[in-house]
Amino acid sequence: MLEKNIEKIFKKEVEKIGGKAFKFSSPGNNGVPDRIVLYGGKCYFVELKRPGEDLRPLQKVIRKRFKKLGFKVYVVDSIEKVGDFISEIHTT
Repeated sequence: MLEKNIEKIFKKEVEKIGGKAFKFSSPGNNGVPDRIVLYGGKCYFVELKRPGEDLRPLQKVIRKRFKKLGFKVYVVDSIEKVGDFISEIHTT
């Protein structure tokens, strides 16, 4: 399955529960997550990948920086992980 297909399903599922999944672009800051999800008064950062694809080295660095700031970067690389993400944010 292609990343763009997972991303399309991801956006639809977030919207189904009343959230927003904005495309994240930060000029001059490569490696930032693909999506910012707003739901339930919280902000989530999500990197979407093809099944089994790993983060690039720069994405790993950015994820560590986000973690130091208190934010988790979710990696979603399958339809199952889309469901896992939705379940996690919808129950918290």
